Amino acid sequence: MGVPYAEVIGDPIGHSKSPLIHRFWLEKTGCSGDYRSTKVEGGGLPAFLERRRADPFWRGCSITAPLKREAAALLGDPTGICSWIGAVNCLFRGALGLVPANTDFAGIDSALAGTRIQDERICLIGAGGAASAALCYLIGRGPAAIALVARDPDKADSLRRRVPASVRDLIGIVPFGEAGSPVRTASLIINATPMGMAGGPFVAPPLLEGVAGAKAGATMFDMVYAPAETPLLRAARDRGLSCVGGLEMLVGQAAPAFETFFGVKAPRQHDPELLELLTS
Repeated sequence: MGVPYAEVIGDPIGHSKSPLIHRFWLEKTGCSGDYRSTKVEGGGLPAFLERRRADPFWRGCSITAPLKREAAALLGDPTGICSWIGAVNCLFRGALGLVPANTDFAGIDSALAGTRIQDERICLIGAGGAASAALCYLIGRGPAAIALVARDPDKADSLRRRVPASVRDLIGIVPFGEAGSPVRTASLIINATPMGMAGGPFVAPPLLEGVAGAKAGATMFDMVYAPAETPLLRAARDRGLSCVGGLEMLVGQAAPAFETFFGVKAPRQHDPELLELLTS
């Protein structure tokens, strides 16, 4: 007799910490189930889903690169949030079929709980799916201004044009080479790019220089979770800033997925123990 299971899919997938998180919660709740990791290459999602639909024990999957946009295009979006963000990061087995979702919003909300955003100046680095989720979250909390720092101004402009016209003027697009100024004046700095990730691109020097000169009391939120101490977070700690790492977001976005996969709430009271496990 099999047990219910979910999984994380993508390519590469060996680095994913999602199995650690979900298995930790399964053990703490005493829930019968398993959570796995499965390599699925770009373009392989339709065949993968065809196999999983035939498995009665499969409850769904978390979706990572390079499949997030492919999933959004393939599965549609009954809620609207995935279309706005342009990506799907979770897929659940519902009574009427497969249900796409994006829990990055919940992860950002969890990571930034208690961080003041209303009437503050924000610097958001990136223009991809993670930045889309962050921008969606920020716009709903009434910032004074958002500097959108991106390598590709056209991509950033495309993202900017997705927000309501009434708040579009709050968003300014800044190239990487000029990022120092908006970083230094922001109350909240968010890195929504792979810069600083193990094996990923280096952090652009103007960003590090900006964080080194950031104003007192600012918060640095880096969505990168491997390594846990990124170059941007290290620079922020040296400056005495409040720091939020990517693991807080990773755990936050996993919690609603866990509840839907296995039918029980994630035991968030064990977060300190879980974060210690994830960084060991």
